[in-house]
Amino acid sequence: MAKTIDWLYFRKSCVTCKRAKGWFEPAGCIVKETVDAVKVRLGPDEALELLAGIDTVIAMRGAKVESFDLKKDRPDDETLLAKLIGPSGNLRAPTLKVGRTMLVGFNEDAYAKVLK
Repeated sequence: MAKTIDWLYFRKSCVTCKRAKGWFEPAGCIVKETVDAVKVRLGPDEALELLAGIDTVIAMRGAKVESFDLKKDRPDDETLLAKLIGPSGNLRAPTLKVGRTMLVGFNEDAYAKVLK
């Protein structure tokens, strides 16, 4: 059964976004809502608001994958924002919400664990 991506923050020109989309589309994932990161800029306050209803954040940069359990041991906002916000000062793309999990960035292994 295909996994549903509830929310996708995506930039068409982004190499990492293209790699992420190239992974989840062939896997048969269904995207309910897509937000164009070029048209809609989400800053730190909006990024923190997105965490409402999220239990786990998985932040990825290359091979480095960090997981945060927001229910049991939520880190402070500064630590979370360091993982959520990119050099532009806005939410990093790609960002996906899958159920109660948020994925920020792209890593094949992390996607495979959450989306299969």
